[in-house]
Amino acid sequence: GIFGLPGANGLILGDQPGTILMADHGNRALARLDLATKEKTFLASEYEGKRFSSPNDLVLAADGSVYFTDPPYGLAGLNESPHKETAFNGVYRWHPDGRVTLIDDSLTMPNGVILSPDEQTLYVAVSDPAAAQLFAYDLDADGLATNRRMIADMTSLVGETHPGLPDGLAMDTQGRIYLAGPGGVHVFMPDGTPVLRIDTGTAAANCTFGDDGRTLYITSGP
Repeated sequence: GIFGLPGANGLILGDQPGTILMADHGNRALARLDLATKEKTFLASEYEGKRFSSPNDLVLAADGSVYFTDPPYGLAGLNESPHKETAFNGVYRWHPDGRVTLIDDSLTMPNGVILSPDEQTLYVAVSDPAAAQLFAYDLDADGLATNRRMIADMTSLVGETHPGLPDGLAMDTQGRIYLAGPGGVHVFMPDGTPVLRIDTGTAAANCTFGDDGRTLYITSGP
């Protein structure tokens, strides 16, 4: 079949009341779901005429733009899938007017994505076992990325003793980064300086803050 991992992946509170935004793996699209009516609206499904592979994670900016990643995890065969239309695995920005802009086409497996509290910095995690890394980008006044830099490299941790790969991201009110990665949830300062690691025992896939920022919720499994 076409799908490796069908269904939805990243979910965030929506850009409109009573909605959520989703990285819709199965439909290869960025979508909005009305929670009352269950009606789904597809916001973007292609870039320059080529279908996305399987949008994975997303973050909403104050201006209504959505930054999202598009690795091939939803396609059977990943990069070798005959259904993969883009030559790269991209990081994109969707604008409310419908425009889709390519932010980066050079990351091997872009996955988790988050914005700093002041929305001046975009962070992207790479879930490649050979390059398990975290990147930061400066955002200009138009919301476009400049000055890409790797701020953390967890490749040496990857293995059976530290299950998991860089995946979902969360941000606390002080701008510290929480990354579900090898061996649990890694906490970094905004510049990538490590603070601590929450050892989950099993592979952590994602995390987010609730309860007014006082509680970190973690998804972790075998």
